[in-house]
Amino acid sequence: MRILIADDDPQLVRALRITLGAHGYDVVTAVDGAAAIAAAAQSRPDLVMLDLGMPALDGVQVIHALRGWTDVPIIVVSGRTGSADKVDALDAGADDFVTKPFQVDELLARLRALARRTGGRSGASATPVVHFGDVEVDLAETRATRAGAPVHLTPTEWRMLEFLARNPGALVTRQTLLKEIWGTDQVADSGYLRLYMSQLRKKLERDPAHPRHLLTEQGMGYRLVLDPA
Repeated sequence: MRILIADDDPQLVRALRITLGAHGYDVVTAVDGAAAIAAAAQSRPDLVMLDLGMPALDGVQVIHALRGWTDVPIIVVSGRTGSADKVDALDAGADDFVTKPFQVDELLARLRALARRTGGRSGASATPVVHFGDVEVDLAETRATRAGAPVHLTPTEWRMLEFLARNPGALVTRQTLLKEIWGTDQVADSGYLRLYMSQLRKKLERDPAHPRHLLTEQGMGYRLVLDPA
């Protein structure tokens, strides 16, 4: 079983590498959030263990980025004890939360329990890159390119595109997008989604007035249609 450990504490990482290695785990490490995302895309771990307070990108941002393309089990190991931090991490997509300092036996037990609960699922079969037209959406690197050139997207535009790219071909309702982007299903759609979809089409469609990929399902929501295989 391969575990990715993302933490900027070198002593803790060294201790975990030795301990987990002695229990038969294959360990990959990363020292900051950006490196964690890159390592996850490259090594395809079976489980991710990460801290919240990391440089480059914090743990919650890493969780959001990973959940854009993989359902690999994620366990947060952090010195933050506030309930708000735990809620943020779990809402972002973490599967478990362990507070530092911790007992090694407890951590190992949680790893085993998480592996059992998730049925050994991992992101090995998932692809972090989605293509349509001349556009490439890299969900692991959180970036889009068109004909090889970077496309500047606002954070809201990216979140909308990311959710559609995670569900290619599927109808995504307006209410689902509102909840995904603004974190609540109580927000009224006052034309915001229409505006952001229009901006995405201008940046990503060859003919924004006649889109082939970013489609509107009247009265329901939106759909990302990929090119035929």
